[in-house]
Amino acid sequence: MAYDPYDLTQHPPRSPRCRLGGMVILPRLLDKARATFANKQGEYTYNCSLDRYVLDFLGVDEKALLSQVALGKGDGEIWKWIIAHAKHPRSAQDIAAFSAYHEQRTAGAPEKRARMTAYQSSTPAGAVREDIFTWFDVLDLDDHQSFNGRV
Repeated sequence: MAYDPYDLTQHPPRSPRCRLGGMVILPRLLDKARATFANKQGEYTYNCSLDRYVLDFLGVDEKALLSQVALGKGDGEIWKWIIAHAKHPRSAQDIAAFSAYHEQRTAGAPEKRARMTAYQSSTPAGAVREDIFTWFDVLDLDDHQSFNGRV
């Protein structure tokens, strides 16, 4: 089967660590938007809470962004559109701070800590994953497990 970059039933979206314009999460969000437009999103959800962090930070409407994706624009073109249409223009320093925060974000509240602990022990054979600290670690592990290590 040929590789289809829009088919998230065959592979996960890019890691939340990937950046576009210096911003984490955005390439993953665009992968999910493209897959949603192609009706190949699988278990991934466009405009989920993770996506909302980016959309709200920039002040970008999710439907307007999806309409730009539908035009077949590449990442660079989408980034230019975002910069031109963001209700909350951000400096490079703002974007760097946003990205650093999200790269290091961990579970704080007890109920979120329980969820993180569940992911840490969800590996095959019940091995404990002491290297799972951040939500990005959780997403990367979940993507890996969802596709049986084919990531």
